Amino acid sequence: MPTNRLFHVLIFLFICFMGIVFVSTCSAARIKDLAAIKGIRSNQLTGYGLVVGLNGTGDKDGVSFTKQALANMMEKMNIFVDKTQLKVKNIAAVMVTANIPPFARIGDKIDVTASSLGDAKSLKGGTLLVTPLKGVDGRIYALAQGPVSLAMSSSAGDRGSHLQVARIVNGASVEQEIAFKLDGKRELILSLFRPDFTTAKRMTDTINISIGEGVAKTIDSSALSLRVPDNMWQKNVAEFIADIETLSVIPDTIAKVVINEKTGTIVIGSDVTISSVAIAHGDLSVTINNNPENKESVMNLPGTSTIGELVRGLNSLGVKPQDLISILQSIKAAGALQAELDII
Repeated sequence: MPTNRLFHVLIFLFICFMGIVFVSTCSAARIKDLAAIKGIRSNQLTGYGLVVGLNGTGDKDGVSFTKQALANMMEKMNIFVDKTQLKVKNIAAVMVTANIPPFARIGDKIDVTASSLGDAKSLKGGTLLVTPLKGVDGRIYALAQGPVSLAMSSSAGDRGSHLQVARIVNGASVEQEIAFKLDGKRELILSLFRPDFTTAKRMTDTINISIGEGVAKTIDSSALSLRVPDNMWQKNVAEFIADIETLSVIPDTIAKVVINEKTGTIVIGSDVTISSVAIAHGDLSVTINNNPENKESVMNLPGTSTIGELVRGLNSLGVKPQDLISILQSIKAAGALQAELDII
């Protein structure tokens, strides 16, 4: 490595590492963004339907279930036909899916997605006929119908779209409610989206300080037990949940480095650190040492410096992403990277 380039590398890294005070960059988040009440969730609905009015882009004659479905529908209208004589090029069989949110009321509108089941070329311009949407219990919870639309992903027209999947915004109406009663519950379970003992403990402490001592209790890394106060459990459980959701907690996360080898993207958590290590990669040489009195080192740097500063320094010197990935993998293999390395 040329002497002057090595000198500039060392000066740059010295400024990065020695001139920065390392602090946590985690910010507080609302409990509603970190956890949810157990049992309050959306439910999946599915149904089999027909999209009509296509411009010759529907299923081909070899798709027998489309013909059968069309014949059955016409029979319900007292029109009896021979299904072998039906042409379905303007019709496509689709699977209709939707999510019904918690506490949805009769008459509420929800979005639906229609996906081709046969060999239709495109659902563009079609209309979904009335389709019952059922839950896993086999009961009908919504009815879907209406003109479908394709989501264009570019200005290139149909070439920028997935033509076999379409959506209908507010395309289904809720016909049956999913029973879930809050009032009268004396205890609730708060489930964390990302299980973590430290975050769960912080939530418990925050709730007990804000709402009242003994209201929350940590069960494990993924759940808290909430005791509804005596003056709220009969009629005001929803208000109790709302008070808890707005509380702010600083979530804790494990130190982690995520690497995407295909794109060369590297994402580094704020708590990732590196221990004493010497790095030699091609014509680049950097030494990180937590013993500042060691005069034999090329450069004395704190052994607990964040690796984010190292990566930014190497990037500014023109080190390629693939070389960065190799360096990080080698540091992890040497046991000097105090973090989980996730390669995707």
